[in-house]
This record gives sequence, structure tokens and C-alpha cells, in this order.
Amino acid sequence: MLTEERFAKILSILESMGSVTVQQLMTELDASESTIRRDLTALDAGGQLIKVHGGAVLKNTVYSTRDDEVVHRKEQNKEAKEIIAKYAAGLIEPGDFVYIDAGTTTERMIDYLSHKNAVFVTNAITHAKKLAGKGFTVYILGGEFKAVTEAIVGEEAVATLEKYNFTKGFWGANGISLQRGFSTPEFKEAMVKRKSMENCKERYVLADESKFNQISSVTFGDFESATIITTGLEQKVFRNCKNIIQVS
Repeated sequence: MLTEERFAKILSILESMGSVTVQQLMTELDASESTIRRDLTALDAGGQLIKVHGGAVLKNTVYSTRDDEVVHRKEQNKEAKEIIAKYAAGLIEPGDFVYIDAGTTTERMIDYLSHKNAVFVTNAITHAKKLAGKGFTVYILGGEFKAVTEAIVGEEAVATLEKYNFTKGFWGANGISLQRGFSTPEFKEAMVKRKSMENCKERYVLADESKFNQISSVTFGDFESATIITTGLEQKVFRNCKNIIQVS
């Protein structure tokens, strides 16, 4: 295969997947590791993709290593978050034992909850106050308080989660990537997200379009490990994903 043909094939694969590993490209193109790495270096230098450790990602993929303050995130994509939150709240049924992760979209869910005999567990103090104020039974995790995201995080929170088995759970994410899954900037918070997901039957990640093709420092779940609820998703790399629900 000629060099230009490999370049075109690599970009086509990347367009459909969002990110790709060297090993995947070696298999798809029947080429050596040195050839693939050389091709990725050339395409990166030409501004056609971003070369990362072990592979490449789309040019428009964004890496983030820090959280924004909650007060700022509440003002971002408010209309989309409202639509997503309302749909997610409608998934909760009487008798459910529900985990609600800290986050601005998950907080909005609480305004639309109506089944008083569902029980909730959360790692967000704000969420717990709102749930209790609406008359729900709610439990809050113990552990370290992270001021930026207003979440309870760390090993003690993970230990608390050991005893719970949730019927449904709802999480936020800083980044969603086909290859890198669901990610967040901080390890202690990722620990809590990962453990709560492991102990849950039905998993939902609530995310507006700005979170797609984003990668944060720590992955807490594989892309296919949860159903994603979003709205207005126009990025074609995600169009055929069966675990995405678009609401309007």
C-alpha cells in the first residue's frame, strides 16, 4: 500500500472511531509498527491528527486536566442540561435504589423527581440537601470533601460504596471518547465514579455535546459500560453508537 493510501485509510478509520491505537492500525493496514508510527508522526506534523501515546486522536479532540468551579459549570449549556436531566429523572421508578453522582446535570434531575418511594445515595452534599428537602430518603457517602466539584471523594467513599447494590445510577463526565471512555481530571473522584458504576445494574452518563471527543486525566468507565443521555449530538463519529440516547 502506498504512503498516501495509508494516510487516507488512517484518517478514515480515525474519522469513524474518534481515536485509534497503533495496534489497531497495524491490523487494519497490515503494516509494521515502525511504518504506522512513522505515518502518525507525519500526519501529526501536517496537522491532520493528534499523535498520542500508543496511537492517535481526532484533531478536534480536547484534553483537560482540571475541573471548572461548579458555579461556572452551572451556567454552561443550561438548556441542553435541562432536557437531559428531565429525561433521566423519568427513568426512575418506584422501588428503585438510585446512585446520583455529583455534577450540575445530575443535580438538575432532582427537580423532576416524583416517586417518593425511591431511595437515593449520593456523593454530593448539595444533591443530598435537595433530595431530603423534597421528602426523599437519601444517604450520603463519607470521605474527603472536594470543594471544586462539591463532591465527597477518596478511599473512604469507595469503602462506603462496597455495601451498596444500585438498580440505577446517573453520572457526569468531563470527557467522553470512544477509545478512552468516560474520564474526569482527578483520581480520587474517578475512584468513586468507577466503584459506584461497578455496583450498579443500569448505568447512565448525562452529558451535553461539549463533553464528546474530550479526554480527561483519569478514565473511570469504558465507553460501552453505560448508556449516554445527550441532546443535539452532531458529531458523526458517535452517530451509530447504540448506547447513546438523544433527547429533545
